[in-house]
Amino acid sequence: MRLWHRFVRSGPVTRLGLSLAMAGFVNACGSEETSLPQGRGARLELIASGLNSALYLTTPPGDLSRLFIVEQTGTIRIVKDGALLPTPFLDITAQVLAGGEQGLLGLAFYPDYATTGRFVVHYSDLAGDTRLSVFQVSADPDVADPASEQIILTADQPYPNHNGGQVLFGPDGFLYLGLGDGGAAHDPEGRAQNLSELLGSILRLDVRAAAPYAIPADNPFIGQAGALPEIWSYGLRNPWRFSFDRATSDLYIADVGQDQVEEVDVAPASGGNGRGANYGWDILEGSRCLGGDQCNQPGLTPPAFEYDHDQGCSISGGYVYRGTAIPDLQGLYFFGDFCEGWVRSFRYAAGAAIELTDWPTLRPGGAIHSFGEDAEGELYVIGPGGVFKVVPDP
Repeated sequence: MRLWHRFVRSGPVTRLGLSLAMAGFVNACGSEETSLPQGRGARLELIASGLNSALYLTTPPGDLSRLFIVEQTGTIRIVKDGALLPTPFLDITAQVLAGGEQGLLGLAFYPDYATTGRFVVHYSDLAGDTRLSVFQVSADPDVADPASEQIILTADQPYPNHNGGQVLFGPDGFLYLGLGDGGAAHDPEGRAQNLSELLGSILRLDVRAAAPYAIPADNPFIGQAGALPEIWSYGLRNPWRFSFDRATSDLYIADVGQDQVEEVDVAPASGGNGRGANYGWDILEGSRCLGGDQCNQPGLTPPAFEYDHDQGCSISGGYVYRGTAIPDLQGLYFFGDFCEGWVRSFRYAAGAAIELTDWPTLRPGGAIHSFGEDAEGELYVIGPGGVFKVVPDP
């Protein structure tokens, strides 16, 4: 089983204690878990078990009958009409280095997948480096062609941790890829603040205009000396999971902290979705200064929400709920902690995170590996026991 985000850590993992000044929260009720409001009306329903290190779920646009589950070891499985198919959709285990924070990490279907059959995967190759590739579905819609791989981007990984993972198409049709700072602890080579490095950033690529990709014309660092034009935003430690709110197009980035703070950065669509933003690592960890006088420099974007390590130790980002099965959840952003196994939510409004809520009925019983979202906006929680759907609990 993986050790996501925690390959290098210092400091204990204890229970609660909220550090939310940057989020506009005041925890006046104390630090015990029971002080948080308890969510009601939702529970988990097991969708698939017997998987091999499942860590992500997604679907092609408009596909209402299938769920695609990413397994760290190098396979993608399909749940079709409620049943887990025995044959993997894709099996590239022979070319994936899996274990710890490495493996098959992300999957994104082209917006026009129904006609092109093209999808993107993000994985660690046998050397442990980042590989972003496009594959094609075969004549069988439930099986991809592993020989169709077209490598579109690679990045050297100096250490085996902080590989990032998320890859998705944004509402603008461009491909976004999250890469961690390269690993070890405290970003020893300063990659996250170095615009000549792909690591420690979210990249934005146009994979439909040219091969292997083109640079979108409004990427922020085009023409800037010493900066790579693929970079959309930077100053990130390990953006394991991020997502766009399908109703507002706001971007939520859950960035895994070092030994003090876990954070969520929110980049509203009205402000350009974080175009050119510097989220501060490793000058800041959350809102806490690590860089002395550097913390006073202009242009650092603070988190919308953070919690300290009395409460957990590794954030797993999720989604703003936009399904229809549970109307009371509309607009809530759900996230979890890998180490403590809890699921919580907040609402982002007027530039602040509000309505922090704990959801005991959404705990899968162990680590929170990731979340998923299907074509209808319904939410899934992924843990060691399998994949669970969030369903109404009357």
